[in-house]
Amino acid sequence: MRRNKMRVTGAMAVSAVLALGAVSCSDDDGGSGGDEVTIGFMGDLTGENSGLVVPPWQGATLAVDQYNATNPKIKIKLKKYDTQGKTEQATTQVQGAIKNDKIVGLIGPAFSGESQAANPILNEAKVPSVTPSATQITLAEKGWKYWHRVVADDAVQSAGAGEFLANAGVKKLFTVSDNQDYGKGLADAVGKAVQAKGATVQSDAVNDKGTDYSSTVNKINQAKPDAVYFGGYYAVAGRLFKQLREGGYKGKMMSGDGSLASGLVEGAGQQNAQGALLSCGCLIDATGKTNEKAKKFAADYKAKFNTEVAIYSTEGFDAATAFIEAIKSGKKTTEDINDALKTVSFQGVGKPIKFDEHGELAAQDIFIYEVKNNTIPLLGNSKEAKVA
Repeated sequence: MRRNKMRVTGAMAVSAVLALGAVSCSDDDGGSGGDEVTIGFMGDLTGENSGLVVPPWQGATLAVDQYNATNPKIKIKLKKYDTQGKTEQATTQVQGAIKNDKIVGLIGPAFSGESQAANPILNEAKVPSVTPSATQITLAEKGWKYWHRVVADDAVQSAGAGEFLANAGVKKLFTVSDNQDYGKGLADAVGKAVQAKGATVQSDAVNDKGTDYSSTVNKINQAKPDAVYFGGYYAVAGRLFKQLREGGYKGKMMSGDGSLASGLVEGAGQQNAQGALLSCGCLIDATGKTNEKAKKFAADYKAKFNTEVAIYSTEGFDAATAFIEAIKSGKKTTEDINDALKTVSFQGVGKPIKFDEHGELAAQDIFIYEVKNNTIPLLGNSKEAKVA
């Protein structure tokens, strides 16, 4: 999942790093001191796409609360940093988190734009991070030694979505994007993946601030594709899917992780959204379709927050658990925790959690979801999921 409203220049990132200077050489050697350490959570918690970030925050909170309830030798304080999805806020807040709050690790940033801005600072300060949801491919190519993620990247998502569509018999695909980095990149990659399977592809883009997509709807109806794949976020996807159905389009509609939220159904209207498909590297499995651990997590999550598990709830829990596993072994400083993350290996709520040398998750699964009534239940792994 990538949200990059404002691209941070290299000069800004470097100056932020220099401003921190010797943060990693603080008096407590990067730890929080005493028998408690502080871990941060960073992301859009109140902005327009907070529906994608509140669930992983809740998942992380559940993991930390359950850990602290065991009365461990080293307790964890979880502190949130609300960026509202703005990269400039992520840059400012990460400096304060390191210098003032002495965090020993960060869950996040949630979006890729924020990650591009904050991770050079984290890396310079030698503070490890585990993002539950930033999927931009290039994040793993920066050479950051303190960066990790518990979700597959956009290349894996596009390949999984393309394979699923081809297996579903799609011979003609129409891709639409919001013309932003994340949306366009994902839509283009899905188109290429389907083309590689022998399908023909047409494409168009819509204005993410616009409300009238009749021009794109007309192009789609003229093309008569078997499926439409939208790259972008749920607010735009909801408007587009609504206008497609009301414009008479009868084929399959699909989008990616940025649209996997109840806001999609609300925006499109329940009737229009029926049957819409979503691809994601995240696992949402309230019924325990994949394993009993996922079912227990969903029950614990609902008991605590009085809501069902949602996008990246699982990944927030697993990202926090990666830090917990390191701290349980007695690690308290940033560098010791980072060293422990290199060797951590456990069965997460839905996926094995083990990082490769680039901080990528070793398991690279993509899951498919389908709107049914006002819910978006798991259909299955992209390699096996089938749709009528």
